[in-house]
Amino acid sequence: MPIQNNFVKEIDTKKGIEFGIYSLGDLMANPHNNESLSEKQRLNEFIEIAKMAEQAGIDVFDLGESHQDYFVSQAQSVILASIVQATKKIKLVSAASLISIHDPVRLWEDFATLDLLSDGRVELVGGRASRVGAFDLFGVDLQNYEDIFNEKFDLLQLLNREEYVTWNGKYRSPLNNVRVLPRPESNHLQIWRAVGGPAFSAIAAGSTGTPMVLAHLSGPTSYYKRTIDLYRNAAQQNGYDPKTLPVTTAGFFYAAQTTQQALQEYYPHISSGFKLSNGQDFPKQNFAQATDPDSIINVGDPKLIIEKLVHQHEQFGMQRYMAQIDFGGVPIDNIKRNIELIGTKILPEVKRRTSLKS
Repeated sequence: MPIQNNFVKEIDTKKGIEFGIYSLGDLMANPHNNESLSEKQRLNEFIEIAKMAEQAGIDVFDLGESHQDYFVSQAQSVILASIVQATKKIKLVSAASLISIHDPVRLWEDFATLDLLSDGRVELVGGRASRVGAFDLFGVDLQNYEDIFNEKFDLLQLLNREEYVTWNGKYRSPLNNVRVLPRPESNHLQIWRAVGGPAFSAIAAGSTGTPMVLAHLSGPTSYYKRTIDLYRNAAQQNGYDPKTLPVTTAGFFYAAQTTQQALQEYYPHISSGFKLSNGQDFPKQNFAQATDPDSIINVGDPKLIIEKLVHQHEQFGMQRYMAQIDFGGVPIDNIKRNIELIGTKILPEVKRRTSLKS
């Protein structure tokens, strides 16, 4: 029997896919007018966005973790704890938690506590870190990037399966019949693995029967379908039933009354955000392809976005879609408008049409 690593509660796709919004936790000036928020204002904004999402009927809110300039989500679990107290039913997810820089025991304790405080609404997504500045900050050897992530993520999943743990590894002191507390409501955390571009990461998630969150930036839907196919094939080859393993897809999202308005308003945010966080621009030509129905970038008027999400569901069969809604200094008024368009136009139609296809 394969080891069980999937403890995510079943998503009822008879009602359509789950729809969520997420923030990486960036703190950047609005490139249209160069206005900036303070750290305190931005932290309060995360709470406000989650509350608005809940009121609009959105299923999930995710918050990222980063430890570099232009971000304010360093204390991810602390911010999530505040959001837990301000909301009642929306699911709250870390997207992602940087496994390599954390002690898996400490991380598991934090999220088990969040699980109890939220009545089981919190999920943990484990990621490898696309921005590696945190490795120096926390004294983690970047040369062992892959090995450290693999060892710590394996330990996190072991802690999730077994109440008493005996373990030996290379990058942490041993555990000898240790009971890690507190225990979550269901005795297990809901843990996903974040996957970016590399196929081997999707294969690793599938091989271990771990639910996958696939992040996408640009390009055709078919490119990302191959990654999902690799994930499901790896799961099947290792004794897991792919139909029981949930998949989330996540990427750029911006809605406006017209597609032209959405493109003109949003590209400066993407361009500025990429320059500040990654040191290079996001190619305008790639962004302009968002008008192509097969492009993975979900930017446009509600009708175009609905058609693209339905097409992506036909190709991917995902159980959840996450919209990155505020990258690069998007002002709160535009975020509110996006949430309103999602709640009134996009979400009802996407749920109706994906429920028919489930």
